[in-house]
Amino acid sequence: MIRNYIKTAFRSLLKNKGFTVLNVLGLSLGLASCLLIIFYVVDELSYDRYNTKADRIYRVNEDLRLGDNNVLYAVAMPPLAQALKSDFPYVEDAVRLKNAGSRHVKKDGVNILENRMVYAAPSLFNVFTLPMISGSPQSALAAPNSVVITETTAKKYFSNIDVVGKMLTFDDNNFFKITGVIKDIPQQSHFNFDFFISMSTFPDSRSTEWLRSDYNTYVLFKEAADHKKLAAALPAFLNKYSGPQMQSQLKMSMDAFEKSGSFFRLNLTRLTDIHLWSNRTGELGPNSTAQYVYIFSAIALFILLIACVNFMNLSTARSSNRAREVGVRKVLGSSRKHLVFQFLIESILVTFAAAFIAFVVALSLIPAFNQLAGKNIVVNAHTLNWLVPAMLIIVFSVGALAGSYPAFFLSAFQPINVLKGKLSAGFKGGGLRNVLVVLQFSISIFLIVGTLVIYNQLNYIQSRDLGYDRNQVLIVQNSFELNNQAGTFKQEVKQLPGVVNATMTGFLPTSNQKNTSIFFKDAAFDQKKALFPQTWEVDEDYVNTLGMKMASGRSFSSQMLTDSSGIIINEAAAKFLGLNDPINKPLYRSNGGKQDISNSKTYHIIGVVKDFNFSSLRDVISPMVLVLTHNTGAVSIRVNTKNLPALMSQIKDKWKQLSPNVQMNYSFMDQDFDAAYRTEQRTGTIFIVFTSLAIIIACLGLFGLAAYAAEQRTKEIGIRKVLGASVSAIAGMLSFDFIKLVLIAILISLPAGWYLMNKWLQDFAYRVNIQWWVLALAGAAAILIAFITISFQSIKAALSNPVESLRSE
Repeated sequence: MIRNYIKTAFRSLLKNKGFTVLNVLGLSLGLASCLLIIFYVVDELSYDRYNTKADRIYRVNEDLRLGDNNVLYAVAMPPLAQALKSDFPYVEDAVRLKNAGSRHVKKDGVNILENRMVYAAPSLFNVFTLPMISGSPQSALAAPNSVVITETTAKKYFSNIDVVGKMLTFDDNNFFKITGVIKDIPQQSHFNFDFFISMSTFPDSRSTEWLRSDYNTYVLFKEAADHKKLAAALPAFLNKYSGPQMQSQLKMSMDAFEKSGSFFRLNLTRLTDIHLWSNRTGELGPNSTAQYVYIFSAIALFILLIACVNFMNLSTARSSNRAREVGVRKVLGSSRKHLVFQFLIESILVTFAAAFIAFVVALSLIPAFNQLAGKNIVVNAHTLNWLVPAMLIIVFSVGALAGSYPAFFLSAFQPINVLKGKLSAGFKGGGLRNVLVVLQFSISIFLIVGTLVIYNQLNYIQSRDLGYDRNQVLIVQNSFELNNQAGTFKQEVKQLPGVVNATMTGFLPTSNQKNTSIFFKDAAFDQKKALFPQTWEVDEDYVNTLGMKMASGRSFSSQMLTDSSGIIINEAAAKFLGLNDPINKPLYRSNGGKQDISNSKTYHIIGVVKDFNFSSLRDVISPMVLVLTHNTGAVSIRVNTKNLPALMSQIKDKWKQLSPNVQMNYSFMDQDFDAAYRTEQRTGTIFIVFTSLAIIIACLGLFGLAAYAAEQRTKEIGIRKVLGASVSAIAGMLSFDFIKLVLIAILISLPAGWYLMNKWLQDFAYRVNIQWWVLALAGAAAILIAFITISFQSIKAALSNPVESLRSE
């Protein structure tokens, strides 16, 4: 019986090749798009799940409020890890990590800059699943000046992985013994380092300070332990250890500190939540956001829904062509149940064929999709373990869903009416079909609105006045390697033709280097009048080189010796302090520890720089203080030349003269800025690609519906032509039936699109407003796309010879 159903289904599908091709093409496009998005979503949700104990690992965070300043940290106090392990029996272990920054590693006499280095405690391998190829996990990070490296790093420096016991030279004069080699960390990790340096190497790791935060701290709970129990105990725990130091240094208890409106708290974040739900200061790497997972999941659902609607619409539109078949089958004794099963078999066969094509297409597009999305998705045996069952579920679910209405609709035909020809000239069930077309185009128009809004926001990010000029600024990123000759390098580069100016500091609007300090408005060190700004060390050329503007006062000057105690604040800091005329006003900077005038430095405000963006445009510009201090982190060079390669060669020559064994690493500030917003740019591009696919799928369905509509009205068109109707009038009549459905879709989707995209824009502190023309353009684009799709069939029908259509009459 089943074999007969399948054979009959094949015959029916081959008989209607145009219908079959449209359905298979629409469904395969939809399923291929869904598969790619599913790969993306699964990849995002899989972060840190390679850890076998992931469900028991939590990171300890710190939330700080000082006066009106709020900071959320992903780091905690130096002695926290050991104290948690000692005080709470349900904590199995704890580990600290601290980013070690960039260091040069020598290979064959040449120094190579490595950026992925971290200090790690010996308990690292007990908490995280980092399989060791050689070496002892228990002792690998126990001794000072020991380092564990990844498999790829071992091959990079020694061409093999049998390297335990060998030495690495850091920064020419620091020697580290390799005590272990681990497998490469999966990309789906919130941290990715190549060098794990023993924590005991870092002197600060022995600090007992409880009022500062520098270390990413993780706890591993024992089996069946409740993390909420620790969360509830943290306030008392913090008071036990931080309270005495706060009393000593701030002259107030934790309770008094909180009553003043400030607070100092610890909380927990589940390891597997860090990638999508954490965006704190001090993260070990860039994280994503769950918002994108929701957005792309919705797009996948929309595309699949559009493809299913196509199938249902085309199947019901063909009802008149299948009506006589149904009538004859019923007269010959076929039950409705068997007819339903027959049509469902056809639907599942179409879906299976589409799924197979979609699978092949998706696999072939993965490399291009990886490049587009910045991913490294690989389909392996592990992927197939969940993908094959998922595909089978999708095939039967989509086949049953898309085929259910046509199956029940067609099987309900009454044979006496069918055989009398009463169904041969009409669309029964056209009402639902119209609803589905409206749904289809509502989704498409919504996606068009979303695409336009995202494009405008990304364009705004690229063109907005940031408060500094990022164009034509070369950044030499590792000038710190020049040590006391870094200043000489800057001065010599400034003399080159084509160099406008240069500044030396690692604190740049496009860098990740950040630093905060506490300033007080008065010498009484009133916590309510505290300022907790970004505090950047700059030189006298900083403001001019980066093209910043002064709102009042002046910039630093090498001619003014008193500028060593002068500071420049931004407009946000002036507003926060409530200073209408801040020039020459004092600010008191705490040196850490005891908070009084004897343990602080007094600064005078010499200028106010206009606000400039130094973090994401999602964030409001916060208070900033610039301090005149020697910082060799980087040298930024403003250039103005028509021969950039020649100038670059001269700058490199200056570098080689001072440091022949160290390679100069550089970038351009505009490229660094673009990299900071690469996630948004990729999101916009992906959105545009899948929106285009959704529209193409919708148009395939509309094309098929227009063809069947014209076929149903063949005789009507012939009579109208005989009675003198023009081609344009007939084409307009056929097109209007569909255009009015698109107009209804516009009325539904534009308000929804405006509301939801406006919500998305709220995540940006600096954003565009959704203009009326965006909505108008989306509506006009939908009408134009629909009209072009329909017009081919409408004009073809209008040009047909009426003699052919009326011959049988």
